[in-house]
Amino acid sequence: MSRISHRVFFGLMILLSLPVLAISQGDSGFNGKWALIPGRSTEIDLYGTLSLVIQQNASTVTIIQTWGIGRSFTDTLALRTGGAINQIPIRDRVWPTNVFMGISMQKGATEQVTATWEDNGMLLRVERRYDVFSSQGRQQISTIETYQLSSDKETLTFTVNRSTRRTGPEVIYVLKRSGAKQAYFMKIEDNWEITGKLPEQAFLISLQGVVNTDAPRLYFIYPEDWPFTYTRSVFEFYKNQRNYTFEELKTPEEALRKLKDHVKGYVVWDKSVRTSLIVAFTVAGLEKAVVVSEDLIPMAERTGLKPVADFRGKFTGQKDAEIYGWAYKQYWNRCSKDFVIWLGGEAGNIMKPAVADFGIYKQTFFTDLSAKPEDAEEYALSKKIFSEMKLLSMVMGWHSYAKDKERDFVKLTSNYALRVEGLHTLPNMSFSCQVPASPGFEFKNNHNVVPAKSYTPEKKVYISCIQTDGIGLGAWLKPGRGEIPYAWEVTMNWVWLAPSMLEYFYSMATPNDYFIGCLSGPGYMYPKAIPRQYLPEVIEKARELMQKLDLNVFEIMDYSEGATVEGNTELTKEVVEAYYKGMPEVLGFVNGYAPAFTFIVKDEKPLISYDYYLSPTRPEADAVVDLQELAAINAKRPYFLLVHVRESSDIERVKGILSKLGSEFEVVPLDIFLKMAGKEPTFRERFLE
Repeated sequence: MSRISHRVFFGLMILLSLPVLAISQGDSGFNGKWALIPGRSTEIDLYGTLSLVIQQNASTVTIIQTWGIGRSFTDTLALRTGGAINQIPIRDRVWPTNVFMGISMQKGATEQVTATWEDNGMLLRVERRYDVFSSQGRQQISTIETYQLSSDKETLTFTVNRSTRRTGPEVIYVLKRSGAKQAYFMKIEDNWEITGKLPEQAFLISLQGVVNTDAPRLYFIYPEDWPFTYTRSVFEFYKNQRNYTFEELKTPEEALRKLKDHVKGYVVWDKSVRTSLIVAFTVAGLEKAVVVSEDLIPMAERTGLKPVADFRGKFTGQKDAEIYGWAYKQYWNRCSKDFVIWLGGEAGNIMKPAVADFGIYKQTFFTDLSAKPEDAEEYALSKKIFSEMKLLSMVMGWHSYAKDKERDFVKLTSNYALRVEGLHTLPNMSFSCQVPASPGFEFKNNHNVVPAKSYTPEKKVYISCIQTDGIGLGAWLKPGRGEIPYAWEVTMNWVWLAPSMLEYFYSMATPNDYFIGCLSGPGYMYPKAIPRQYLPEVIEKARELMQKLDLNVFEIMDYSEGATVEGNTELTKEVVEAYYKGMPEVLGFVNGYAPAFTFIVKDEKPLISYDYYLSPTRPEADAVVDLQELAAINAKRPYFLLVHVRESSDIERVKGILSKLGSEFEVVPLDIFLKMAGKEPTFRERFLE
């Protein structure tokens, strides 16, 4: 053999040996105990569940399959790998994957098994050959079992392919590491009265905030008509897509008993002074304590908890300004300056403090102070708190319906360049904020515009619809979604606050669901109320979030100068130019809530205000005539009619209205709507003078 031949020969030998060396042993991530994820797995007769234990060394792997708990069957395979034939004794007649089929293993016989590592040690292929008994006697079956480790090494997919199962769905079991992503859940009652179940609800929400401090341990399913309608659907998403296993808790005492090791004490609020509960939530976050009314103290003490504060009689006869002034002096210095909770909304005998768990988790200051200048004492303290927050900090929750207006609240927060993230009913954020998006998940919008393609409108009335108040509220789970082009306002801060929540929405979106950025900034803000020196930074932060979320349309709204209809909701030229300068990549802007009147086109990128607000109480027949009349008044074609749909209207209703408008009308995706409007605008340029 020549020298070259020798080199070629030995080179080939080395190359042939490399794959064997690379996969002679599996990835170490296989080792350990694995638990079934039922929602992602084939149903298991009788036993109901499956667990695996896998242990390997350089040349062997041991697999222990345990089918069931209590009533169970265990199948142990101790195998030499690398393709060696293993003779495994059959010790039981049970055929575990399908016990309700008339198939029996041959007890006392042996099966021939080979095990081979593939895919660089990320897949174990096990081939099994054995005899079974059926009603027609003995026959041989061959089975290929594969164990595939996910790239993030969090899940293991176990598949079973038998020579005799030639059609139908695959037999597949998806497992996660035993003990990982274990949590509790409870169903929350729809009773929020101080004289009713609020003491229990407040206790549970405080418990949630405390026990979720360093891990997502407790999740609540809220009533079906809760403003954020998705809590049950997200629960299923966490189970079936994010691999969580939940154990249900039935009572507050059971919840406290199971989770007491994460709680350091309790704080007592006074049912005769509603505001004392809001102050108690502040203490709960700072002291890792649960909030209890007087009648729940025995429950807390049965679990060994001690009081950290007691507000019974503390605030009797005091006004809110006095109570919050005391709380400010007592606790403000210890509280977060990145977040604050405005626990407003309903007043009097009712409180719906769903967002309190997140405030406790973040150790925030809780209040429901007025943002109305006429309420001088409360207004002054509100300003003091806002002035001491960091720039672009988060004001979570909502204003008090009994004290001021939404526009008062958002105007004041915008005065300090703070961003509002509502509502007070926002649930489970202490849980969701700790669940990252799936590894490798990318936020991809359903764009309709083809780059470099020209979009020239015809002589028609073009309509595009945008749902109000973000994707988290209202119609997302109602009938009709996906049947017509529709735009949704994205709660952009969730990309860092709760990325799993945005993954939930993005992964459910149909090709007709189009996402847009909002609202005026990186959160809910009023641009005319933001100090001019901060507006570029506000817009830049919103732009960053849009880029992360693959958004190219942005929505602006400003009610800093009055009410929905009577007030001045228009934008100044200075404000509009700031958005065009700060967001050069957008296709365009939309403006308003109810109808608004600012319009402009710049470099074929339009800013279009809403021409119609579809109220949830407007009869469908009247809405049809409204839209037809708008088209008659705006007689020039094309006419671009932008519709804002109240979140409580489902898309079936909207579709029914649009279908009755006539052939002159065409419903188009928002991005195409804006491209055509930028190409051939028929609206008049208009700003706030």
